[in-house]
Amino acid sequence: MVNSHRLATSLVLAALVWLGPADPGALADETCQSPYMPKLEGQEDFVYVWTLGIEGVGDGSDKLVTVGANPSRDDYGKVVASVSVGGRHEAHHGGFTDDRRQLWLGGLDDSMIYIFDVATNPGQPKLVKTITDFEAKSGAVGPHVYYALPGRMLIPSLSNAKDHGGKAALVEYSNQGEYIRTTWMPKGAEYGYDARVNARLNRLLTSSFTGHANYMRPLGELMGDAEAMKNFGSTMVVWDYHARKPLQTLQVPGAPLEIRWALQPDHDYAFTTTALTSKLWGVFRKQDGSFEAVELADIGDPSTLPLPVDISLSADDRFLFVDSFMDGTLRVFDVSDARNPKLVLEQRIAAQLNMVSQSWDGKRIYFTSSLLANWDKTGEDNEQFLKAYAWDGEKLTPRFEIDFLAERLGRPHLMRFGSNDFYTGRLSPREGEGQAEAHSALAAAAR
Repeated sequence: MVNSHRLATSLVLAALVWLGPADPGALADETCQSPYMPKLEGQEDFVYVWTLGIEGVGDGSDKLVTVGANPSRDDYGKVVASVSVGGRHEAHHGGFTDDRRQLWLGGLDDSMIYIFDVATNPGQPKLVKTITDFEAKSGAVGPHVYYALPGRMLIPSLSNAKDHGGKAALVEYSNQGEYIRTTWMPKGAEYGYDARVNARLNRLLTSSFTGHANYMRPLGELMGDAEAMKNFGSTMVVWDYHARKPLQTLQVPGAPLEIRWALQPDHDYAFTTTALTSKLWGVFRKQDGSFEAVELADIGDPSTLPLPVDISLSADDRFLFVDSFMDGTLRVFDVSDARNPKLVLEQRIAAQLNMVSQSWDGKRIYFTSSLLANWDKTGEDNEQFLKAYAWDGEKLTPRFEIDFLAERLGRPHLMRFGSNDFYTGRLSPREGEGQAEAHSALAAAAR
């Protein structure tokens, strides 16, 4: 039975988030964040970029790179800080805790998890804890998403310790980094990938990809192995979120990846894209409270395998940004009519393209390039970058670009936004003193 006090608290928090930002003076964040985190507005100060190391490039290690993103600051478009974690672990995804004090980042290969303090000095994140026993404690492998729940992190895995195949799990840790529990994906829908909560509906939605034995192989080799290509997910699962109980398995052929719930309170649907079939799908709530998966549109020419990899939905639920890796192209769909999306922009960003993140106000769009170390392109097409654009609802205008190879940083993947002002008044007096000292040092360095 669900604890009534906990349920009530969660619903209140969710309602505050859905109604809008709790702090009108706070700065920007991506629209895909957990509903248990405050939705922030305005101009971000930093972009945190979780970066894969490359042998022979810089120190060769995975690292968290901090880039200035506020045009009113002297560090705009420049690398502000870089913290290496030692070694290469297939740096991939990460996320903030519900209080935004920590940024959790992980490796898909050896399942290491790195916890950074981003509250004390947002421009200089500090590695404060490393979780080395995720596999031993949870039985899962390949921690993929780091999704904030009240007081804890939900971490969907891609694989398992027994055979490194596609059987995956939902793993939970406390914000202090202590293991809580493992919930395995249900029979017939064993693959895992993303996990997103609609708190208002008490529904968790998960998607599916492939296991460690596949995703760590070179892409060309994998695609040439007909048997291995059968080992990809084709399902999405609808869960009772509070009970962590699977309610429905939806058939979505072709490896459905990122999930984005609509953000407006009267919109009971979510979007995803399928990597292997290049389709845009919607998951819609029906009158009886159950859900249906509906194929909505092609993404490019599916016969050429564009490989859609990331999506971002604007805060007003109007625009869905879709990145495809193989053709390096962004496609923007007008999804105002969610069941009838219309392509309104198609623009090549680079030779390869992976992640897309936008500010809450929808005015700035950021892109990175790397998918997986063994899946990235080679030669001249191995472009590795962070690119920033302005978006006016019709077109993209370039703002700045950082070449991560020229800077000897590595392969940039995940992005999260940082803010100096967000933590003002939210830290203990001792922490606040540390933040003030850090701000003074940054100001002195800028003079």
